[in-house]
Amino acid sequence: MNVLSVMFDLATFGAAGLMGAMWLWERKLSRHREEQLSEAHGRIRRDEERLASLTRVVEQNTAAITRFAEIQRETCDVLKRLVEEMHHVRTR
Repeated sequence: MNVLSVMFDLATFGAAGLMGAMWLWERKLSRHREEQLSEAHGRIRRDEERLASLTRVVEQNTAAITRFAEIQRETCDVLKRLVEEMHHVRTR
């Protein structure tokens, strides 16, 4: 039995039947909308968890790249000092 046939049957009862039919229709639509909202909420929660994981990975990668850059600068400084010392030793 579909909604239209139920509404038609209730409408035969006059205004009260029509109001009842409208109420049933509104309830059906409300249940459907509630299901949609629940599904959307679930998707939002899953997306929130994924974004939190992604944010952690980006933060860890940023920290690793920052540390790598620091080590590269330190290595360059050591190499520059070594070259200067070698050059200084040769000029003596």
